[in-house]
Amino acid sequence: MGIHVNEEHKLFHLQTKKTSYIFKILENGNAGQLYYGPRIPVKADYANLASREEHDCTNTLTVEQSDFQLELIKQEYAGLGKGDYRYPAYQVTYPNGSRTSEFEYTGYEIKDGKERLANMPSSFDDQGDDSQTLTVTFKDELANLILQLHYTVFEKEDVIVRSATFINHGQESVILDRALSLQLDLPDHDYDMLQFSGSWARERHLIRTSLRSGIQSIGSLRVASSHQQNPFFALARPHTDNNQGPAFGFNFIYSGNFLDSVEVDQFDTTRVLVGINPDDFSWKLTNGESFQTPEAVMTYTSDGLNQMSQQLGAFYQDHLINQNFAHQDRPILINNWEATFMDFNEAKLMKIVDKADELGIEMFVLDDGWFGHRDDDKSSLGDWFVDQKKFSNGISGFANKVHEKGMKFGLWFEPEMISIDSKLYEKHPDWMIATPGRHGTPARNQYVLDMTRQEVVDYLYDHISAIIKQTKLDYIKWDMNRNITEMYGAKLAADQQLEFPHRYILGVYQLYARLTEAFPKVLFESCASGGGRFDLGMMYYAPQAWCSDDTDAIERIKIQDGTSYGYTQNMWGAHVSAVPNDQVGRLTSLDTRAAVAYFGDFGYELDITKMSADELATIKKQVAFYKQYRHLFQFGKFYRLDNPDTNNDNVYDWEVVNKDKSEAILARFQILNGANPAYIRVYFERLDPEATYTVNDGKERFSGAELMNAGYFVSRIMDRTKPEKDPSDFSSRLFIAKKA
Repeated sequence: MGIHVNEEHKLFHLQTKKTSYIFKILENGNAGQLYYGPRIPVKADYANLASREEHDCTNTLTVEQSDFQLELIKQEYAGLGKGDYRYPAYQVTYPNGSRTSEFEYTGYEIKDGKERLANMPSSFDDQGDDSQTLTVTFKDELANLILQLHYTVFEKEDVIVRSATFINHGQESVILDRALSLQLDLPDHDYDMLQFSGSWARERHLIRTSLRSGIQSIGSLRVASSHQQNPFFALARPHTDNNQGPAFGFNFIYSGNFLDSVEVDQFDTTRVLVGINPDDFSWKLTNGESFQTPEAVMTYTSDGLNQMSQQLGAFYQDHLINQNFAHQDRPILINNWEATFMDFNEAKLMKIVDKADELGIEMFVLDDGWFGHRDDDKSSLGDWFVDQKKFSNGISGFANKVHEKGMKFGLWFEPEMISIDSKLYEKHPDWMIATPGRHGTPARNQYVLDMTRQEVVDYLYDHISAIIKQTKLDYIKWDMNRNITEMYGAKLAADQQLEFPHRYILGVYQLYARLTEAFPKVLFESCASGGGRFDLGMMYYAPQAWCSDDTDAIERIKIQDGTSYGYTQNMWGAHVSAVPNDQVGRLTSLDTRAAVAYFGDFGYELDITKMSADELATIKKQVAFYKQYRHLFQFGKFYRLDNPDTNNDNVYDWEVVNKDKSEAILARFQILNGANPAYIRVYFERLDPEATYTVNDGKERFSGAELMNAGYFVSRIMDRTKPEKDPSDFSSRLFIAKKA
């Protein structure tokens, strides 16, 4: 298996299929990092990797051990106060106010497999076929405080998952001021940092910058992973591209405040930290209590960014996301939001349902506005009972009509929110998050429920469960349209208020866990004004997420391209919407809108009752096409292609390839047309070089080697019989390679 321990040298060597991760216990009882990279042979000790030299003007362990200087030593989980002045992985405040810890190694334990964490999303190995878990224990003798470092090796996927647990066996309480999940000290700084930043409607755009002296970090203090930053990031050598070169990938199985920090110190070594953001965090540990950090994921490859993404994707599919849907094709849906907003009744919606059924669409999703007396965004959040004015036969009557068509039925909820104008607020105004004596700051005319309170979670579970049962619901779109302000827990003590952000997320997770366990056949899609909570914590319960509220095809190319570095295409929802686009006003063809949306969980978000016969015929063909290739689009290996014409932001090439390489679909997206352009070829990836293929069912035969190395010629004229089909701005082309 993947974990090797040399007890004499107190050395731990974690091996995956292609990587090695090595650390050892140091003279001070802490753990020192030795190596993470391509797999190397196991041996008793690695004196070369642990070599040290004394530096002047630097703290030492003792007078006799003058070359033991923590400031120069790579560590596994560092604290402050003993001579290492880099940012630490943890910090504890003790009863006397001191903040210096002395944890020393006491032992280790290895278990086959990986168990799920109790109250948080986590990795797992339900089949017990390819993982091992190592727990290394340390003790601060003075405080009787235990620290456990956990490592799970997922050998086949080249992934290691890490977390930490603090256990207080002392008689007095201690305060955790900082408790991160992963620290990795690297021996040099010759890396680029790839982060995925943006804002509402332009989430997860790739930003690539060289590491420099000092700290580069991303994070969130919104009690959500946020539109602005994403917990996934990568470190890659400057020459690394999609197809070659070393890369580390890091992700965080958490949905709240996070910190991803990369620090280059005075000696040009690099410290990576991943975990709960220590700003706006502390946790009081009384006697007998423990604190478990969320899990962090790391992977390494020598074979480029596509390989890094695919290793993470394989890990997510088998060891993270809801296994009821992990390998299940997702239905084609139509959502009524952009067609009707909140101005609808049952008769109006049934016209959409009837037309969708004719087009072959498989699920109707009823969005915001079906509950309370909600005709605009000023009321009714929290009142999860049907608006009888809109549905005289109740929501179950409408759901029955959809089901009678043979279609699935989905509903929109925003469980975590409350409106002042609501029955819930009239009865429980204290359930709304508010700081005593301070003015509230609404967003979208709404406020947030205190999910740290058990009675709030119970209320939501009871009411949502009742609707699920009434409607025999197939799908829930769980939205979250604002971040928390005036953060205060009315039931938390004054010295526990900084626990609120983490307790809030634990409340959200509890509600998700109870609903998904009670209704395992209901597909959940996470949403937070689009991509404001697009993270692995959500994916554990809801295997797909609304990628962005921006449904413009061209903006979605950039968003989905960035998202693909850290997530797989079956994890994001992608819809065809109306033009001019609601967010940017752009006009794009139905073909381009669909081609972009094919790479994801496909659907429509427009009023099909107002479309022309030609447009409806096009949609019917798109639905049939997606059904034919759905599994390939959702579960095929995804490649961002580094073709010669994709060296700028004007052209994007994507490809999906099935497992046996018998089919591949390559998409070429061009933002703006050019005058008198050069010849264009597209180059497929990962076909069988010895096999024979056709492209778009043409007569010519090609070897896989030819399509990969010599390329496929792309004519400027798409259809000689239809000049209006010639390429223009915002064009898309699909090339389907099949084994002949």
